[in-house]
Parts: sequence; structure tokens; C-alpha cells
Amino acid sequence: MKFHTAGAVVLASFVLLAQAPVWAQDMPSVNLLIRAGRFVPATLEVPVNTKFRLLIKNEGPGAEEFESVELRKEKVLAPGASSFLIFQPLKPGTYKFFGDFHPDTAQGQMVAK
Repeated sequence: MKFHTAGAVVLASFVLLAQAPVWAQDMPSVNLLIRAGRFVPATLEVPVNTKFRLLIKNEGPGAEEFESVELRKEKVLAPGASSFLIFQPLKPGTYKFFGDFHPDTAQGQMVAK
């Protein structure tokens, strides 16, 4: 009886894991470039009330950080590096972000609508 139960757990786990890539592919993605200490585009439109992925690429020439105090997110990227952040569903509104390495020029906002 224990073997039968363990087999069912293994089978259920396999089915759930097999579906994980499909779930990840269904998540909307938004792209953000960091170029010469600026965010491109400076204003991002993101889906409201939807979990999404922010794909960030730093084209350089130096390191930069994506940081948002109100969204409680930060990510430092070396020049040439790419990474991502996952955002839980946002309410409609505008959310500011900035870069610590170029505070005068690295300013942006997310608009959830």
C-alpha cells in the first residue's frame, strides 16, 4: 500500500513539473534596456492585475541597478549582463524606478493599465 501511494505522489509531481515551463511561457514579459546610464524606454506599460516578467539587459558601458522602493525590487547588472525580475499583479497606477549608479539620468516609471 505504501508503494502505491508513493507512486501516485511521484506521478503527480512529474505531471506538475512537466507543466511548469508551460506556465512560465504564459507569463507576459516586458523588456527594458539600460544604455549609457539611461533606461530605454523610460516609461514601461505593464499589464494590470497580472503577474509578469521584466527582462532587463544592460548594454553598458558600466554597471547599473534597477531599483524601485515602492515595488520593493532591485537588481544590479554588470555591463553586457541580462537578468529578470518577476512582479506579482499590480494595481492600476504609476510606479517609479531608478538606477543608483546614474541617479541623474537613470529614471523611469512603470504604468500598470
